Amino acid sequence: MKQFFDLRATHNPHRWYLPVTVDICVGLPERRFLFGGVGLAAAISALEQTCGRPVIWATAHYLSFAKPGSVVDLDVWVPVEGNQTSQANVIEHVDDRKIIAVSAALGSRDSPISDQWIAMPDVPGPDDCPEVRSWRDHGGDVRDRFEIRLASGRYPTGEPPVGRGDTGHVRFWLRSRDGLPVDSLMLAIAADYVSVAIGNAIGEESGGNSLDNTIRYARIVPCEWMLCDARIESVHSGIVHGGMYLFSEDGVLMATASQSLILRTDMRGR
Repeated sequence: MKQFFDLRATHNPHRWYLPVTVDICVGLPERRFLFGGVGLAAAISALEQTCGRPVIWATAHYLSFAKPGSVVDLDVWVPVEGNQTSQANVIEHVDDRKIIAVSAALGSRDSPISDQWIAMPDVPGPDDCPEVRSWRDHGGDVRDRFEIRLASGRYPTGEPPVGRGDTGHVRFWLRSRDGLPVDSLMLAIAADYVSVAIGNAIGEESGGNSLDNTIRYARIVPCEWMLCDARIESVHSGIVHGGMYLFSEDGVLMATASQSLILRTDMRGR
């Protein structure tokens, strides 16, 4: 089965490795680096395969960058393995340089209760929303692998938005151009797009360097499109706090995410 990234096993069931290729990177052609959401998703994949249990939540601390052509090793530790849940960690590193540190809980329990209290916002379906053209032709990096359709808010286009946003929300539909289904890994990758809502919120061209990303899984259902409801909660002292709700096409809340970023308003180097 085709995967979004080429995570490979080793003879050690607790060690995996990921060749870093351009199609899982972002950045300028001369300064590409592994997309943080892919790094988190790779850790989740390694955890689920090592432990044989689904991830409940995972949080990534972004420490450094991995460039195309490098190989990221993923070492999995499982300090607590209970009857139904496990607590585990992953260190991603290139040689002796740590790239990402991930903590997670895994497992599930049988329960007849399945419900949600966060409702999907009332927005047009993906067929009725314009495609975000600015996310095309990036030299084959990770951004070229998604189709994005804007449902509400101001998505980055290279032109500065005018005026402070009233809500801080940007809502967009996302699907894989590779035809890959929505699963826990695809949700983790999409959850790292909180930064696209910063410019909409503050009213100028901007972005952010991720310090962390946490994803919490609810009920994942088969779907082609996911609705990403990204929101900026606050900006203070050069730090942005934001989050995202991720819904299926029929309104099932599949995951929630939160993130802190270093604010960047000088985008000339991006």
